[in-house]
Amino acid sequence: MGVIMRLGALGLGAVTLAAAVGLRAQDAPGGGPSAVEVSAEGRQVYEQICQACHMADAMGGGGAGAKIPALAGNPRLADKDYGTIILLKGRGGMPWFSDILTPEQMAAVLTYVRGHFNDYKDPVTLADVERVNVASPPVPDCNCTQ
Repeated sequence: MGVIMRLGALGLGAVTLAAAVGLRAQDAPGGGPSAVEVSAEGRQVYEQICQACHMADAMGGGGAGAKIPALAGNPRLADKDYGTIILLKGRGGMPWFSDILTPEQMAAVLTYVRGHFNDYKDPVTLADVERVNVASPPVPDCNCTQ
């Protein structure tokens, strides 16, 4: 399924896609953005994409048979790889975001969620996302006939 179709299925439009695609984070010390800039990028990705389901306070919600898990106070997010795997592969009703977010954006939003809504201060880096992706790559769309 294409990026715009996936965003449409999430109730997000092309404007959100353009904003999300324009975001970038860097893990490199020195010449790259500061932690404050990465946090701002993570907040922006969260607000534009994640909070539509997980809510502004990251407490999730549910109704009519759908349960959106809370990200705030979520002990599973203590493991950096847990959130990374969810973004790369999806889970339950949550789609994968490997064709919507760059690895840098994934690192930024995971760092933001882990630090802002939880007390996990160690950042998720681009290297973390790439390591998890190599170990457990997302399953590509396949319109195969067998």
